[in-house]
Order: sequence, then C-alpha cells, then structure tokens
Amino acid sequence: MTELAAAKAALKTQAVETPSWAYGNSGTRFKVFAQEGVPRTPFEKLDDAAKVHEFTGVAPTVALHIPWDKVDDYAALAKHAEQRGVKLGAINSNTFQDDDYKLGSICHPEASVRRKAVDHLLECVDIMDATGSADLKLWFADGTNYPGQDDIRGRQDRLAEGLAEVYERLGDGQRMLLEYKFFEPAFYTTDVPDWGTAYAHCLKLGPKAQVVVDTGHHAPGTNIEFIVATLLREGKLGGFDFNSRFYADDDLMVGAADPFQLFRIMYEVVRGGGFSPEVAFMLDQCHNIEAKIPAIIRSVMNVQEATAKALMVDGDALDAAQRAGDVLEANAVVMDAYNTDVRPLLREVREEMGLDPEPLAAYRRSGWGERIVAERVGGQQAGWGA
Repeated sequence: MTELAAAKAALKTQAVETPSWAYGNSGTRFKVFAQEGVPRTPFEKLDDAAKVHEFTGVAPTVALHIPWDKVDDYAALAKHAEQRGVKLGAINSNTFQDDDYKLGSICHPEASVRRKAVDHLLECVDIMDATGSADLKLWFADGTNYPGQDDIRGRQDRLAEGLAEVYERLGDGQRMLLEYKFFEPAFYTTDVPDWGTAYAHCLKLGPKAQVVVDTGHHAPGTNIEFIVATLLREGKLGGFDFNSRFYADDDLMVGAADPFQLFRIMYEVVRGGGFSPEVAFMLDQCHNIEAKIPAIIRSVMNVQEATAKALMVDGDALDAAQRAGDVLEANAVVMDAYNTDVRPLLREVREEMGLDPEPLAAYRRSGWGERIVAERVGGQQAGWGA
C-alpha cells in the first residue's frame, strides 16, 4: 500500500465524537444567546448529530451529559440513535451546577455532599450500562479560591477515595476518563489542575482509568503535544476534548485559534500509535454566536485536515534528519507536511466513502436548518442553564 493509500485508509476510519450539549443553547457564564431550531430534547439532539455524521461520515457517536440529557428510558434513546445512524458515546457527569457544590463536590469538606457527588457518578455508570457506553468522563470544578480555605492534601485524599469507589463499579469494557483544568472556577487551587495530577490518580486506580486532554485547559504557552506524547508513551491517554482558545477556556471551534498546534498534537497522536479506538476523539465546544450544526461540521473538518497533514509527515526523511542532527531539515520536513493543502485529498476520501466532497455545502442544501426552525416551535430549548 502506498503512503497516500495508507493515509486515505486511515482517514476513512477516523471517528470524532460530537457533544450533545453543543447542539443546545450554550455559551459563556455571562450570557447564552438562544437560537431558533435548537433541540428541546435529547432525542432532537441526536437528530442533529446524525446530520453531522451524514455529511462528514466520521462522527458516528454522540456524548451525553447527565443530567442535561436525562431521560426515563435510555434503551429507547440508544435505539433512537441507532435508527438515525449514530450511537451513544461517553457519559459526562455534572458535579458543578448544584448549590451544594459551592465548596466542591467529590472533594467537599462535608461527607454528605461528597456522598451526593459519588452517588451521581455511580448513577452515570448505571446509565452507561443502559446505553452500552464504554467511557465515563469526569471533570471536577472542585478547588479553593483563598489560601487556608481548605486542606490541599486532604482534598486529594477525598478525591482518591471517591474515584476509587466509582472505579470499582466499572464493568468489563468500561473505563474512567479523568479530565484536568488548571483554573476556573477555582482560582487559588484546583483539585485536578494538570495532567500530572490526573495521571497520578489514574495510575493508582488501575488500567481502566485514563487521562483526557482538553486542548483549551492549559496555561498560555503550554506544550500540549509533549503531554500527549508522554501520556501515549505511558499508555494513559484516554481521549481528547477538542476545542480552541485564545485566552482561557474559550471552547471555540477546534483549530480556530492555532491550527498549527492542532497539527502538532495530531502528529504526536499518529507518531505514538494513538490513532486508534483506544483514544477517543471528542469535541467539547460551545457555539454561542454561530449556528450550531454548521459549526460542529466545521470542527470535524478541521480535525480531519489536521489529521491528514499529520499523516503527510515523511517519517523516513524526518528520522534521517534527526539522526544527522540536521535541525533545519527536520523542521522543514514537518513544515512541508503542515503546509500541504490536504483539502483535495479529503474531497477524494469523501467521494470514495459515497459522501458529498463538501460537507458544509451539502448540509446547507439539505434544508435541515430551515426545517428545524419551522418544526421546533414551543417547548423548552435545551441548554446549559446559564
């Protein structure tokens, strides 16, 4: 198989999970701007997600967020997804919106609040059983705002205890993905602030616990691709939450702020053997001023383009330059791949998959956007509750 054929084959197997919450009204903590045609139920979110998969061919699963996507019958929700040509993906927990969690959830100083948080996580595992989901994704807003507010080490002990109880509940083929965020909403200490803390807890828990890298959850200048390479080397990279940031946790369309960084990350994924089902490629974004479905399609396409460029790196030439200590040539090999226009290649891939070569144009022609605006009248639109 030629290198080009191998790249095409890899791109055809790519899977990017889209987040249910991105189809609803979402935005900053200051204001969420409602849009016409936004889903009112988890079932309607799946209808929209199915359209993204229909036109991109590489978005076959949808992540749920509990309680935002709570339903009475999860088997019916899973069946609805399959009827639309997609499946339910990761189950995301929510331990940050209740008033009880003002001082933390799983790390809270009060045992009763910790119990509430852990019970919610156990409920999420029950939902995984009902939906067939394999991944439980955990992000905690826990932390402190002032020195002396709480015992830093004690909070780590509480975190470890809670995670261990949930870990023991996981079944065969299920895993826990622990996310980190260096600040916000906790401004002095955050209980899972970096990949090292997440890695340490996952290492202690066992093989079913892995780290999630959210590309927007880092301090300016952080070398995210180094983190990715290290976690892959240790077998502890469970997945990504792809988005983009200019300043903090902006949750913009992936690749919007720094497409070169996205390429560098995807190169390390390809280089480290992470382009596989064991690493979940998920979007985690909000679309506050842009139309939901087209923005998600654009994000999926941006991931595809970064992946295609990463697959274009001439590994043999790069290895030779590195061994020779030829700094300029090694960098040139990487830059040649990044500067390659892979859009014609991706159009070919889509045509070979029986898809329209231009997903956004195909979506706009489909009339789905106009249809949902006309049909989704009344009821309560789904959103973040901000």
